[in-house]
Amino acid sequence: MTPDMDEKKERLQLTGREQQTLYGISGSPGIVVGKILVLSHQREQYGRYTLDTDRVEAEVERFRAAVTRTEEELTGLRRQCEEDLADTLSIIDSHILMVRDRMILDRTITLIREQQINAEWALSKALGLIKKKFDTIADSYIRDRFADIKYVVDRLSGQLSGRRQELLSEAAGPVILVSDDFSPEDTLRMQSKEVLGFLTEKGGVTSHTAIVARSLGVPAVLGLENITRICTTGDTVILDGFSGRVYLSPSPDQQRQYLEYDRQHRAFSDELAWYIHLSSETVDGLRVRLSANIERLTELQTVHQYGAEGIGLFRSEFDYFHQDRIPDEDTLYATYRDLLAGIAPAPVTIRTLDVGGDKFAAYLRKSGLDPDLERNPALGLRSIRFSLRESNLFITQLRAMLRASCFGRLRILLPMISSLSELQRVRSMLNAIMEDLHQEEIAFNPAVEVGIMIEVPSAVVMADTLAAEVDFFSIGTNDLIQYSLAIDRGNEYVAHMYEPLHPAVLRMISQAVDAAHQQGIEVALCGEMAGDVVTAPVLLGLGIDELSMRPSAIPHVKRLLRHSCFRQLRDLGEKVLKCGDGGEVRNLLTSYLPEYYPVEFAER
Repeated sequence: MTPDMDEKKERLQLTGREQQTLYGISGSPGIVVGKILVLSHQREQYGRYTLDTDRVEAEVERFRAAVTRTEEELTGLRRQCEEDLADTLSIIDSHILMVRDRMILDRTITLIREQQINAEWALSKALGLIKKKFDTIADSYIRDRFADIKYVVDRLSGQLSGRRQELLSEAAGPVILVSDDFSPEDTLRMQSKEVLGFLTEKGGVTSHTAIVARSLGVPAVLGLENITRICTTGDTVILDGFSGRVYLSPSPDQQRQYLEYDRQHRAFSDELAWYIHLSSETVDGLRVRLSANIERLTELQTVHQYGAEGIGLFRSEFDYFHQDRIPDEDTLYATYRDLLAGIAPAPVTIRTLDVGGDKFAAYLRKSGLDPDLERNPALGLRSIRFSLRESNLFITQLRAMLRASCFGRLRILLPMISSLSELQRVRSMLNAIMEDLHQEEIAFNPAVEVGIMIEVPSAVVMADTLAAEVDFFSIGTNDLIQYSLAIDRGNEYVAHMYEPLHPAVLRMISQAVDAAHQQGIEVALCGEMAGDVVTAPVLLGLGIDELSMRPSAIPHVKRLLRHSCFRQLRDLGEKVLKCGDGGEVRNLLTSYLPEYYPVEFAER
């Protein structure tokens, strides 16, 4: 169990070589025992200096040359990964695009020219302006993508200064690397016998660094506050990437014990490949669809690789987020068409635009609205509220989706629905769009499925009414937990209170499932809980019909599902609903999981 904040801080302030346990975030599974190497990523120290007028264009060309070298470096890295690490290509591709993104490229050049300043200082100022925008984004998943922009800017800064980063230059034998953070490209360079795993102060399970680490099979624990100050190069640690625990100065017996755990888990991982193409059902015949959460077309290969039965969540906002301008209908249509055709006949759930007005600040100011005035964007103009207000943007996206619906089984998912009136407005718009397409003699599937995300408490309370108006529910637990418990998991002061197994959250899930099933519609769940083998049995016991997760988690959950009995899962679901707090739920799981899944949950 995660300790409370005071206990955690007290532990993290300890120094020396006494035995202690640190609690972080499981970034990539695996267990390693070894010596650590603490890396201090030196930030280049540079100041601002003013350029003579006749030197400005030369400075612009110096910056452009750094951009070209950075792009070539990333492209070379991409070529190295094409055959063996296809599921990381989309991450490298996004970084290559960012190198020439207008937010970085044009803004830096403009600052060099207008203020006649050196490229390093202009790039730093451009990054600061971008960060201000990202800080106002309500969606935590998208907000976390700022880390990728910072990685790219750091790489550009290194090119400008001639600084080279060599992760292993100080290594003498196999080590566990420790740093404040690593970029995805840093992580790709860890394909070496010299790197056993890594620990960071920053990052989370959805960070691109964690995604790459999982692809490489490099064990990692992230979010370890002050780890670079607590540890010293040469210290021995146990890194447990399954639980997110790190043991400092472990005893010889503890080291031997964890090396045996590692051997058992490796044997278990080899067994997982057998499950990839088996059906997703319990021993007593209950079928549960296991789908993938993705954000880019380039991830389809990974979806097939891990045996997903469809796309449970396609985050459509990335088509808007990584382009210089708002995409038009044909651009969106091409993306959705290729997505549906690439996975047909399996279902594809595309979530409509799920961002706040901060992303479209210039667009909104033209219409007389200033998004900077929003004091609390998490409770403001975001998701379906934004789409309904900016109807032209929304109509363009819906038309593109409907046109693409002929190429597969499309399910349109509406985010952050909080009332029946919002749903009715969308339904009215869809009907009008369908009529227009019919008049224009443009083909579409009139029976396309429409569902809503259950991610705010009002939607749970009104679930019986809403279920009568849609074809499916999809529960977004990431936001549901935050809105229900009034906890921002990105806030270091309250993040320890973020509890997915809080009885209030579990009862809300149960209430939404019951309301949906009474109306004969399915319920999917697409939050991080879906891909967690600890929480998945609870969700199945509460009656969830579909779990959608990162593709690499599917074999783990499928194996667990195929070793499950629905009657036992249902009994577990009834028991957790009677618990009084999250600790009681976890205590229940501590006894239940090793009993029914001894291989997955060997006690330690």
